[in-house]
Amino acid sequence: MKKLYIFDFDGILFDTVDDVVICLNRALEVHDFPTLTSSEYVERLGGNINEIVSLILKDKNTPENIELVKETYLPIYEESPKKNSVPFEGIKNLLEKLQDKEVFIAINSNRTTDSIKYFTDKFLPGIDFLLIEGHNENYPSKPSPIGVNKILDKANVEMDEAVYIGDSKTDIATAKNAEIDCIIVTWGYGDENAYKDDYPISVVDDISQLWDALNINYF
Repeated sequence: MKKLYIFDFDGILFDTVDDVVICLNRALEVHDFPTLTSSEYVERLGGNINEIVSLILKDKNTPENIELVKETYLPIYEESPKKNSVPFEGIKNLLEKLQDKEVFIAINSNRTTDSIKYFTDKFLPGIDFLLIEGHNENYPSKPSPIGVNKILDKANVEMDEAVYIGDSKTDIATAKNAEIDCIIVTWGYGDENAYKDDYPISVVDDISQLWDALNINYF
């Protein structure tokens, strides 16, 4: 087994896309921008919120418009019930089993740290995450390895003792830049470009395959 397991958040641990799209569309409507479907939103995932909004706005992605939509969206999302955002089936059990093995568990995401902690506190209160490294305006977002490197430093483990579990090309690039192994899951928001990449040590289709890929026993 590895000593450190670093997870992406959206599309790996939690299914969050529907609530984000509902709130984003409300923000877009306020400023008379075209709304989008969940699939259209997923196609634009990978970067931080500024990068995502820029892709959504297409040719209207001026710095002013990006900031306008973002500043409208954030309070709408914060105040929303987020009733559609839940952990993927089997994730809680998986994390509990890893914790029983006394290994380090961490999260590295382009979602903000406070937002991630809202969900982990609500749904995974028994999981002791070593570190949750979300988007920070003062540092580059993924695929920069800065977040992963902070986690590695805190865990005090070697690069070959860690693995990154994600769902997208951004996650693969993050792991590659940090020079650690990567596992990709197909139930998230990635696509064939990620699933066919040569870098991941494994591409898994369901939670039972992820148990196997992480070399932990279900029972």
